[in-house]
Amino acid sequence: MSYEKVTQAKDFIVGTKQTLKALQNNEVAEIVIASDADQRITNKVITLAKEQQIPISIVDSMKKLGKACGIEVGAAAVAIKG
Repeated sequence: MSYEKVTQAKDFIVGTKQTLKALQNNEVAEIVIASDADQRITNKVITLAKEQQIPISIVDSMKKLGKACGIEVGAAAVAIKG
């Protein structure tokens, strides 16, 4: 599952704003999105990732995604750098 990808990644970015910046700078190998996040927030990330043909993984929980990143709060989006 994608939680493991995040925990094993050496370099990743947490949060939609930072993920969007990384996408704009062509620094992203893969995107992980929490399905329970607000779609208004994640739609921009998903659209830009699709335009750049970057793989998108969907996970079920912001809380679990945040935990996989080593933070105490939920994460809507994570960019795995490549």
